[in-house]
Amino acid sequence: MAALQTQCLLGSSCFIPSQLPPCRGRWRASLQSLPKLQSLIPFEELTMLTEQSSIKRNKLVAYKEEQNKSLITAKILAIAEAAADRAEMHTIIGEQRNNWNHLFLHSINSIALTASLMAAIASFPEIEASLPLNLSSAILFTSAAGLMLLVNKIQPSQLAEEQRNAARLFKQLERSIRSLGASTSSESDVEEAMEKVLALQKAYPLPLLPGMLEKFPKVVEPTKWWPKQKKPQRKQGVAGNGWSCEMEEEMRGVLRVLKSKDEQQYVSLGQLVLNINKFLSFAGPLLAGVAAVGAASSIGGGGHGSWPAVVGGALAAVVNTLEHGGQVGMVFELFRNCAGFYRRLEEEIVFNLGEEEKEMREQGEVFEVKMALQLGRSLSELRSMASYSSPSSEDAEIKEFAGKLF
Repeated sequence: MAALQTQCLLGSSCFIPSQLPPCRGRWRASLQSLPKLQSLIPFEELTMLTEQSSIKRNKLVAYKEEQNKSLITAKILAIAEAAADRAEMHTIIGEQRNNWNHLFLHSINSIALTASLMAAIASFPEIEASLPLNLSSAILFTSAAGLMLLVNKIQPSQLAEEQRNAARLFKQLERSIRSLGASTSSESDVEEAMEKVLALQKAYPLPLLPGMLEKFPKVVEPTKWWPKQKKPQRKQGVAGNGWSCEMEEEMRGVLRVLKSKDEQQYVSLGQLVLNINKFLSFAGPLLAGVAAVGAASSIGGGGHGSWPAVVGGALAAVVNTLEHGGQVGMVFELFRNCAGFYRRLEEEIVFNLGEEEKEMREQGEVFEVKMALQLGRSLSELRSMASYSSPSSEDAEIKEFAGKLF
């Protein structure tokens, strides 16, 4: 029996712990260390770590959103500052061009009347120095005719009106952009603000030459200083958004009256004033040129030839006073801007009515109030224009104008 035990202990088939396979040793070590890991990281702490990681992730997303919002606000404020600077520039240039109008008006009239007086004095037989007087008056008349051609080309009174209107519109645009920066805005709002500034800059250019607006266009068109309206990328309100069938009929009536009466009236008046301005711009230099020829022909032909110079110079001064003293160019620009004002209202109404989803339109009640104030009407007066939306009524039956401001 003892021999058998000895053989078992010394045999290769006996169980020896030191000869365990390596994998079994690692498995046993892992089993022994598992309770230690469970004691080091409890379940509550693991849950807390997960929550802290989620909070950090949310904070990072909120920080990026805040950074993006701050960047958009900075862009909008930069555009507003640019609009304010443009308004100041147009104000300064408008004053300068208004001074041009007064300076050229008085200078040309002084030159023409002085030359007429010299030609009249030279026509008397008792005057022995008629030659230098006639020569001087011919030079002055020629200078007056040249200055009239220059001034009639640039129309300083019209230039001043362009700059005054541009300054007003840039100030209005600055206020709207600043109010946009105070609310929730996006990159699309930045692009829209940029387009408005560039459209206004194109409508009223600062440089005189080149780039000046055509002073004698072949066809009178309303001034356009706004970009094409785009569909908003997000909904503007809740279901209905303040719009109803009655309000849509009301806006269709306003739109019809604006097209058939208000805009058409100012386009027709602009065409009339443009024709008057063309006639005066042609007549002034022509009369001054006739006076210069009369003064030059009387140099060697006696004093009787000076009377055409006297009459021509006086009439040239009268025509110049009517054109630039009456600021006919400014009146034409004013009518063209008024037609553009009503054209803009028409496009806003068409844009909102053309949008089938009412939630994508501008808020209906606010839009109605804005339209009433821009037309100088009360809400009840504006709503009374809904009757003009009926197809049975003709344009000839419309007797009133939509706008009451001007």
